[in-house]
Amino acid sequence: MGEGFFVGIILTMFFKPRLFFNLLILFLALGLSACASFLSSSTPTPQIPTSTSIPPSATPPPSVAIVNGEYILIPEFESELARYKSAQTALGKTVTDEDANRIVLEDMIAQTLLAQSAREANFELTESDLKSRMDALANQIGGADALSAWESSHGYDAISFPIALKRSAEAAWMRDKIIADVPKTMEQIHLRQILAYNEAKARAALDELKTGTDFDVIAARFDPTTLGELGWVPRGYLLDAKADEAVFALQAGAYSDVIATDAGFHIFKALERGNHALSPDALLIVQELAVKKWIDEKRATSTIVLAP
Repeated sequence: MGEGFFVGIILTMFFKPRLFFNLLILFLALGLSACASFLSSSTPTPQIPTSTSIPPSATPPPSVAIVNGEYILIPEFESELARYKSAQTALGKTVTDEDANRIVLEDMIAQTLLAQSAREANFELTESDLKSRMDALANQIGGADALSAWESSHGYDAISFPIALKRSAEAAWMRDKIIADVPKTMEQIHLRQILAYNEAKARAALDELKTGTDFDVIAARFDPTTLGELGWVPRGYLLDAKADEAVFALQAGAYSDVIATDAGFHIFKALERGNHALSPDALLIVQELAVKKWIDEKRATSTIVLAP
């Protein structure tokens, strides 16, 4: 059995799109769209109570974080944490309490930053718009009782669900605004690789290359299915900083040294480089990187206070 037998699994591990944070769970679960007509940017802001409506007081409400003056309340955080852990269990995954707390808090901070910026950009959602959509949701899944049952099974109630839905709508709108500016064409490299699962075999392949053996011959030996073909790759697509840096240092026709990643040991060859249209997979990753960069920059200019 050759090493190429496992290439499908390894390529999935190495080139899988990063997961977007969970701000769109409600939309995905209930079939909502951030571009739906009820999310009009010309409507007044709803009067649904949210964490932004809590007035300053001598006794701040119990919270896990304050983001630009907006509280992330402990009960809300605990509910999101329970939903996250439940989802991980359903997927058969184990996550430590520390990691779960960190992931959920980071996600809620990111959602809050996006939602705040949407409001600053005059995106507004009326209470009647939100109620109309919730009524439509109830009709879609079998009535008000069915919607209440869904809310309850996912840790929501009649108060927290509209709040979460509104914030998700705001965050989704801002995210769409960010990714709308991502170009569909950019500099890319047409890439091929030799992928080994231990360093000794990768080094032996590199030695062969240096003696004049054709790259494609060796790549086909390691992976007779894809022949090492990776297609056109933009910056960031490889999801590994070392691999990305090594690849974009190559000129057409050149190959890299052995690059170690979580997927194995790679030797990359650049067949061509230049501006090229992004594949659907690559576009998703570049869009996610754009959102991540936006959030990182927004965090750097925001006042975020974590609970001790």
